[in-house]
Amino acid sequence: MDPAPTSTRFRLDIAYDGTHFAGWAKQPGLRTVQGVLEDAITTILGKHGDRILVAVAGRTDTGVHATGQVAHLDLDEDRAARVRRGRPAKDGLHPTGSALRRKVNGVLGQYPDVLITNARPAAPGFDARFSAIWRRYEYRISDSISFRNPLERAQTVWHPSPLDVDRMNAAAESLVGLHDFATYCRPREGRTTIRTLQRFGWTRDSEGVLVADVRADAFCHSMVRALVGVCVAVGEGKLEVADAERLRAEVTRSNEFAVMPARGLTLAEVGYPNDALLGQRAALTRQRRSLDDGRDPFAEFDDDDEAG
Repeated sequence: MDPAPTSTRFRLDIAYDGTHFAGWAKQPGLRTVQGVLEDAITTILGKHGDRILVAVAGRTDTGVHATGQVAHLDLDEDRAARVRRGRPAKDGLHPTGSALRRKVNGVLGQYPDVLITNARPAAPGFDARFSAIWRRYEYRISDSISFRNPLERAQTVWHPSPLDVDRMNAAAESLVGLHDFATYCRPREGRTTIRTLQRFGWTRDSEGVLVADVRADAFCHSMVRALVGVCVAVGEGKLEVADAERLRAEVTRSNEFAVMPARGLTLAEVGYPNDALLGQRAALTRQRRSLDDGRDPFAEFDDDDEAG
């Protein structure tokens, strides 16, 4: 949905520790990222007019973290003036965006578990969710041959046995492409499970921690944690490399691997086309994905690095 003619849309870049959040989306009686942010913005604006709504690129689940989440909100001029009221910006950034970031973070406190890292006017046609062409997640696992850093325990899953990263990479690479990922998704009535997995691979960092890099046009519910789970089963020898693709082709939920815990998962980055294509991309995303012609219906909007 485009902003009203008298409103300005602002893009928000957001980071959070998901440990004590019941996911992104507002839910009655539960602490969520969206709820906390909207409450903070309401505190700044006061209760004038309709409640501010923050739309997001990726509605992360309970316990999932983010360093590169993207959202948007619309402010009419009266509300923008309320945001700017007080100390003027001195950082050379947009005065409303700078004030919004500073004031929201001030309400959230000195050591909050969610922060707005940047706020600025969005380009015409921008929609945080529907303009996105990909989301990139990381998943961290510390196995028995890597260093277990207690300072990173909230973002890393401990695994008691050694994992073979080469086998895990082979399994991950076999899943890349446009497929029906029903095997690796929690089903939801009326929702498609067809996705384009653009990139999936594993590396060990300087401390030996296994880090998955997973990128797709979009993800269905629990998809990343299930993809990681099948790779872990392959890495510890419970499944063969070929089983990852075999299970995917069966297009049904399986008990041959476990869905991994949320704590290891972080939304790292969201990608968008150039500004001229933002509105067109948003319109295309709202169309239902199809495998009828055997190709990715959104491929023409992929960035050049992933075109091959």
